[in-house]
Amino acid sequence: MQIFNANVRDRILDLVKAILPLGKPVVVLLLHGRPNSINYIAENVPAILDGWYLGQEGGTAVAEVLFGDYNPGGKLPITVPRSVGQLPDYYYQKPSAKREYLGTTTEPLFPFGWGLSYTTFQYANLHLAPETIGTAGKTKVAVNVTNSGKVKGDEVVQLYIHDEVSSVTRPVKELRGFQRVNLAAGETRTVEFTLGPEDLSFLNRDMQRVVEPGVFEIMVGGNSKELVKANLNVVAR
Repeated sequence: MQIFNANVRDRILDLVKAILPLGKPVVVLLLHGRPNSINYIAENVPAILDGWYLGQEGGTAVAEVLFGDYNPGGKLPITVPRSVGQLPDYYYQKPSAKREYLGTTTEPLFPFGWGLSYTTFQYANLHLAPETIGTAGKTKVAVNVTNSGKVKGDEVVQLYIHDEVSSVTRPVKELRGFQRVNLAAGETRTVEFTLGPEDLSFLNRDMQRVVEPGVFEIMVGGNSKELVKANLNVVAR
């Protein structure tokens, strides 16, 4: 996690604190190669544009986004922690991996897969067909995604799974697919994924790849925290 030296950090925060009371629209542009310690900025600045390392046309791209000529739809490929005390921080931790410090939280500043745009999206009617499969079977996951805002935009639909009971400890969620869709304002589209043994299997204690019977929680959403859920039953047959 990138933390500026004290003098640089204090100067940046002093500048932000001086600009915000002016009542002008404020956007913070981040150009960096790893997460920054920006808790105050995240809590007080209306908008943050994360550019990472932009190329020679980066200025043009930023201008198009800031002036509304382009509606961004990027998603975070990492988890952004609140402090160095949360490191290492990632979305697929084991169930007992984190304990809260007094007066703080285990929740990240921004979760894996997070990203906003100039429009909003809603998820509904998540369903599986079939809801019960064998260990070698497949199911189709479908969800309705609606552009609930006023402008056309892209959304990255993300599919996660959680094996609720298994012979070895599994992560609380695992990314198993994603699709980028472009939706007009008010448009609804059904996005589909297919889940099979290659997605549900894991290495057991004997280092053999297996699919164990049980309940899998299927989760779909625009990031790793805000998800709609359904259950898939896997039976031995």
